[in-house]
Amino acid sequence: MSDTEKHVARIIETYRSAVYAKDAAALMRLYDPKVRVFDAWGVWSYENAEAWQRTVESWFGSLGQERVKVTFDDVIVTDARESAIVSAIVTYASVSPEGTALRAMQNRLTWGLKTSGHVLRIVHEHTSAPIGFEDQKAILQRAATPSAN
Repeated sequence: MSDTEKHVARIIETYRSAVYAKDAAALMRLYDPKVRVFDAWGVWSYENAEAWQRTVESWFGSLGQERVKVTFDDVIVTDARESAIVSAIVTYASVSPEGTALRAMQNRLTWGLKTSGHVLRIVHEHTSAPIGFEDQKAILQRAATPSAN
């Protein structure tokens, strides 16, 4: 495992634990102040960390007693000098205070990472879901076959 892959693994673990803890400050430390986020939900883009933080705080506040368990699958890291691109399938599973799974959805995620202050930070985040041809609705669960051949 390369140094970049180790850094990305730490970023993923911090992301997972910060979301589960609903710790917006810990999550936002992963992002560059000038981050651009193309989120899959509601708003075309967020043009800096401050705008994205407001959305993260609103999301965490909307959860009430629930927590969100985040799982990353099919992670691919492409590293270059002082930067990396990460793509993955991310599952967001809502769990009750007792730990019971309530619902889950999946997104496709791409991160652009760049070294900032000697640390890789997210400078671009893009989440998406495919849209069904017949009904034009987002497909939030991946089929058993991960990709078309």
